[in-house]
Amino acid sequence: MFLITEGLKKAFELIYSLDPEVLSVVLVSVKVSLTATLVATLVGVPLGFAIGINEFRGKKVITILLNTLMAIPTVVVGLTVYAFISRQGPLGSLGLLFSPSAIIIGDIILGTPIITAFTLSAVQGIDKRIHTTATTLGATKFQVAGTVLAEARFGVFAAVIAGFGRVIAEVGSAIMLGGNIKGYSRTITTAIALETSKGEFGFGIALGIILLTVAFSINILFHHFQRKQG
Repeated sequence: MFLITEGLKKAFELIYSLDPEVLSVVLVSVKVSLTATLVATLVGVPLGFAIGINEFRGKKVITILLNTLMAIPTVVVGLTVYAFISRQGPLGSLGLLFSPSAIIIGDIILGTPIITAFTLSAVQGIDKRIHTTATTLGATKFQVAGTVLAEARFGVFAAVIAGFGRVIAEVGSAIMLGGNIKGYSRTITTAIALETSKGEFGFGIALGIILLTVAFSINILFHHFQRKQG
């Protein structure tokens, strides 16, 4: 119990004093996660929309594949990307390994299936009569697509939020690809794992509180958009 109380005390001291090391870790995490989420959104939203609005053979298989990729272990993603960007890999000459860029690549792979699948679900949940009515009124394909996307906007926002929540909380891929380098590629989750193993319980708790705060805020937004969509 003493360990917990002392850890909490130190944690709040670090947060209140805006400890530079804590801020550095948080800034790297936010930068990496936002960048990965942006790229995953640019890929996942159009892809999910295209799959959702069209009917074609193999659509169910693609949907099942997306749902499977949503649960892919982060260490598997880390291992796969590592194989490509390590010195012996086909992209080794780019020097991406153990850098924030490597973490971003892994996070994009983790976030894209979630954003795609949630966008697909949001589009499929739209009343089919909207598509039919817009077409009957003479709307072009782009206008019909814009109308459907506008109706599904809250679901799409929820998809983006869910994707961000996935990438900021992952640890396996970040450790393997970023190397947990202080002041450079150390994220909240990797720092928690390292500092706790070193006995710096207070530092780990401080970062844990920040991560929980972020996760709580994300969930509030997620449920807000779910209610809007409903």
